[in-house]
Amino acid sequence: MALKITFAGCGDAFGSGGRFNTCILVEAPDICFAIDFGASSLIALNALGIPHNKIDLILLTHLHGDHCGGVSSLLLDAMLGARRDTPLTIAGPKDTAAHLPKVQEALFPGSMGMTPKFEVETIGMEVLTPHEIRGLGVTTYPAIHTQASNPTSMRVKVAGKVIAYTGDSAWTKHMPELARGADLFISECYFFKKSVPFHMNYPDLKEHRDELQAKRMVLTHLGPEMLERRHEIPEECAYDGLVIEL
Repeated sequence: MALKITFAGCGDAFGSGGRFNTCILVEAPDICFAIDFGASSLIALNALGIPHNKIDLILLTHLHGDHCGGVSSLLLDAMLGARRDTPLTIAGPKDTAAHLPKVQEALFPGSMGMTPKFEVETIGMEVLTPHEIRGLGVTTYPAIHTQASNPTSMRVKVAGKVIAYTGDSAWTKHMPELARGADLFISECYFFKKSVPFHMNYPDLKEHRDELQAKRMVLTHLGPEMLERRHEIPEECAYDGLVIEL
């Protein structure tokens, strides 16, 4: 086994089905990283007995609270409770470095006066540009979602494997390239019967299924309608606590 992937949280923004916000933890031989870290992610990790201090890197697809809102809580606990002493890297779309401190100060007024005793590096990633971040190969692609959130899809090369993730996005011309040859392709799938703007939905996936040439696909970020109908479809659907080994 090269990778252990844990869906600590796979829910939508509203906790549909009692699921936690998006937090996909990837444990590799030389690094542990999270893809997205929504507002409830610290709770999700605690529920699974996973200490957040083991996370070396957080990769953010976009700047909505259900995908990045838990970073502030992690940082505060790392300083006050968990006593983190190892570097943490946070990489996301443009404006990540400016956005996260505003979120932290809004949620925890006065907290920005605290100085961590560990190194924190924040990186903004340009789309369609390969980045090497802490030994990973990361490429982001333009996504169609709320534009102010700077939405991206993401493809990560780690330990000889490829993990690809749509993030929150309607279908784009980049999706086939995103998924091509991926060992794991994680796709948002919000609604079952209809296409809702700014999100991937099951009708979109059915229409484009043959274009998504990945070795394994898992659907995530299911809304209420999709949760009710998930047993009617052949595709694998994520749940909180799902573990995949590659």
